[in-house]
Amino acid sequence: MSTPASSLIGKVWNYAHVLRDAGVGYGDYVEQITYLLFLKLDYETASVGRPSLIPPEYNWASLVRLDGDALQVHYQHILAELGRLKEAQQATILQTIFNKAQNKITQPALLRRLVGLIDSEDWSGLDIDIKGEIYEGLLQKNAEDVKGGAGQYFTPRPLIRAMVQALRLEPGQTVFDPACGTGGFLLAAYEYLSGLPLDRDQKIFLREHTLFGVDIVDSVVRLAAMNMYLHGIGGLHSPIRAADSLAADPGTRYDVVLANPPFGKKSAIEASTSTENGKASREKVVYERDDFIATTSNKQLNFLQHIKTVLKIGGKAAVVLPDNVLFEGGAGETIRRRLLHDCEVHTLLRLPTGIFYAQGVKANVLFFEKRPASETPWTRELWVYDLRTNLNFTLKTNPLSDKDLSDFLACYNPEARHGRQETERFRRFSYDELVARDKANLDIFWLKDKGLEDSLNLPPPEVLAREIIADLEAALEGFRTVEEELGEARG
Repeated sequence: MSTPASSLIGKVWNYAHVLRDAGVGYGDYVEQITYLLFLKLDYETASVGRPSLIPPEYNWASLVRLDGDALQVHYQHILAELGRLKEAQQATILQTIFNKAQNKITQPALLRRLVGLIDSEDWSGLDIDIKGEIYEGLLQKNAEDVKGGAGQYFTPRPLIRAMVQALRLEPGQTVFDPACGTGGFLLAAYEYLSGLPLDRDQKIFLREHTLFGVDIVDSVVRLAAMNMYLHGIGGLHSPIRAADSLAADPGTRYDVVLANPPFGKKSAIEASTSTENGKASREKVVYERDDFIATTSNKQLNFLQHIKTVLKIGGKAAVVLPDNVLFEGGAGETIRRRLLHDCEVHTLLRLPTGIFYAQGVKANVLFFEKRPASETPWTRELWVYDLRTNLNFTLKTNPLSDKDLSDFLACYNPEARHGRQETERFRRFSYDELVARDKANLDIFWLKDKGLEDSLNLPPPEVLAREIIADLEAALEGFRTVEEELGEARG
């Protein structure tokens, strides 16, 4: 990381520890940084002739001159008022950043120090790459705070870069993430495309019409929108929306989908209903869509169906999915068989444990392309790369790096995907082999686990514990699925 960025991250993040002692969590701190940084940037750019997005009575100058209770009251007033700006078309980015905004810093002295910290820097004078790097650094530090739960929105950057490189994005394509978190996939796509030779029109299209993201969590949408803004993406109109991706077919189709849908079993929502006696009750509402192959409460299976829907014919997808999507019966089997038939499902990357902030996760990346309707299946063969067996990673001592994924990319062979060769970790399985497996199970492995053969060379205890937890959770999910299927059969 460049010196200006790392220095400023250190300065800004050191103050986070002070606020945490005062009861302000890291996630809340990054959120407050987002509000204040947007106010400061808007004021700086307006000072050099660009139109301000913020009314003068709510701008940075109106805030920075105050102190004590007056500062506290005015800051709360700014957040409330900017969150209400919905009529003006140019307020779209404001609405995204300040929607449901709240002040979490209740001590005026601490707020004054944070305002002073932001005010001491000339943010608009920093290069866009540096501003973006600073914010990405803050988001990563926030993700590292495992207790805060923010890690579920942060996919390892080496994995994201490898997925983007494998898809070989092209200028003029549209890229979508239906569970965008803080925007990591979209930024990686932007950086990849920015490195290609682009003419003026292609550069404008890249900044304003290429990248799109949705997330259901308002606070995360705010962080993603700010991340895009600091990288010069979207301009006045944020490419990030707050919505439930699974609620309905959005109608729009995209060339590329990159995603790591949130981990967890349930995607059902609950709605309040009234009974005859006037008492409120909670009713579970499962997503039922005409475009879905099967109705299920499995969140990742629903995201997989949604992604298939929003892809253009010929569109490409790379999706991070947990192991249960590969082997779960019932709706899982139905969806897998249809996906193999309707799409060209060509590559599966089995990921190692220890690379996500959510502990014990066993996940994979599924690569496929959507094809037109056909009586014969589009999947001819599935190539599986095993990056899991006999490989151990940890977030602190042995984190996943770009180098660890270089052999996968070489085997994937993005430039000539149909000229692949089998290796020890890369194997080919025909369509007939796949559909002949029990429940069309794609949980395929062939390498011997050396740890099971050599008890003197076991992985570290924390790795073993994490894998045991993952296996138990996978088994529990299986029992839940059986329970639900029995319940539906009785109902």
